[in-house]
Amino acid sequence: MDAQPQTTQRLDQEARDIMIRNDRGGYSVPTHGLYPYQWNWDSAFAAIGYAAFDMDRAWIELETLMAAQWHDGMVPHIVFHEVDPGYFPGPDIWGGVGPVPSTGISQPPVAASMALRLWDNDPEMGAERFLPMFDGFVRWHRWFMDWRLHDGAVCITHPWESGRDNTPDWDGAMANLIPRDLGEYQRRDTGHVDASMRPHKSDYDRYLTLVAIGHEARWEQGALHASWPFRVADPTMTFILLRAHRDLAELGRRLGRDVSEIESWIPILEAGAETLWNPELKTYDVRDTLSGEWSCCVSNASFLCWWAGIDRAEMLPHLRRVNRAVRFGVPSHDPESPAFEAKRYWRGPVWAMLNMLIAEGLDEFGYDDGALLRQNTARMIEENGFAEYFDPITGAPAGGQNFTWTAAIWLDWASPRAREENRWAG
Repeated sequence: MDAQPQTTQRLDQEARDIMIRNDRGGYSVPTHGLYPYQWNWDSAFAAIGYAAFDMDRAWIELETLMAAQWHDGMVPHIVFHEVDPGYFPGPDIWGGVGPVPSTGISQPPVAASMALRLWDNDPEMGAERFLPMFDGFVRWHRWFMDWRLHDGAVCITHPWESGRDNTPDWDGAMANLIPRDLGEYQRRDTGHVDASMRPHKSDYDRYLTLVAIGHEARWEQGALHASWPFRVADPTMTFILLRAHRDLAELGRRLGRDVSEIESWIPILEAGAETLWNPELKTYDVRDTLSGEWSCCVSNASFLCWWAGIDRAEMLPHLRRVNRAVRFGVPSHDPESPAFEAKRYWRGPVWAMLNMLIAEGLDEFGYDDGALLRQNTARMIEENGFAEYFDPITGAPAGGQNFTWTAAIWLDWASPRAREENRWAG
């Protein structure tokens, strides 16, 4: 059941207020304190939230993100617009070489898909605002094709690049990475959020080891490609980039641009996605390209196949099984797995923005599961607020609070008002 009108109105206003408070004048922070900078895929989702009440501000979010693009085409995962000592590791540790201080890795390129959503919401402004960004988006997508493919699947070179920092999907590959002696360092995240909801120190030792290696090489992709010690083929990246290629091609056609190069990338990733099919587990799975080993995990990223335009019927039993095991789906890791942790970041919690992508993919293939997931996500937010993520068993809010992308997902998709305005296709 959808929320009562007065509840919807209250939550709509609360979500708008959160986005306004997290606006830093041209870019959004995910939440005050814990994440004081501009994050790549967070900003893409923030844009669709702004579109519910300020279309100009929505486009500015993407324009600011793309202004940080590196000369090689990469768009970084964090842009350090202002130095904030409350965050670690900051720009001095990363040593990024872009036009704005930034990290040396990217993030799931959902931005083209969100740009198409903005255009659809306001066709008159779409062409004018997206045209100056189109070539930059093509260069970013080409960067993934040049530097991140393995047998056609998209790889990550750091757990943070996937956006799913500490998922059990990386456990095997991370165990094979020997951390450096980094000396003493002070994490800042556990000063904002209970440590039981964050990655372990052993994870951070490896995260920072990878940052140090990249910094020493000045993030030169050619040099790093041959010797990088962590390279994992990832459903998150593969499915999101595949959908983004399709959507960027559509944007290009609307602009009257030649999209033949973009269209040529689509079958490469379609074939690459099938290399992520684990036949024993019957799921899309992570594969360590250095060892050849599967992670043997069912994650919420596994269900992004429909968002990418791939209808794999064998995934439906997994989806329904994991959702039956919890009160709120989709958990980020299989609740029947011994590695499942209900409140620890990407080892179990529910994330509203991935729920939206999964549900909309299901909608596009005509599965009722998509509408049920939207209703379930809306109820989770109604009962527990705008947290970064949620305990799938109890619904308890976890991580950062007053979170931009959760507010944005409510405004664009989960709110009953959004459905009435045809923001939701189900």
